[in-house]
Amino acid sequence: MSIKIDKDKCVGCGKCIDVCPGTLIYKDKENKAYIKYEKNCWGCTACLKECKVAAIKYYLGADIGGNGASLYVEQDKDILNWNITDKNGEKVVISTNRKEANRY
Repeated sequence: MSIKIDKDKCVGCGKCIDVCPGTLIYKDKENKAYIKYEKNCWGCTACLKECKVAAIKYYLGADIGGNGASLYVEQDKDILNWNITDKNGEKVVISTNRKEANRY
């Protein structure tokens, strides 16, 4: 499990850096986010949920049944759309409501 940051999409807001519990994300000379050691990613997905421009993709490894699929998050008000693309290009979107996600 690991993340990849698309520097072309990154706007340099730094929100991913602020929420990374492992302090694994940094800014480069161009003020763009990057992860120095991708293998150290904990897979918490906090950065995905904070990235408003979908510049971060999370790669789902075979160890969790992902077999090379990738995931990114887009937000529409309180709705998080979890966009999953498998290795064959097929896409699935799972939507969750942030305000109701932890309601018991």
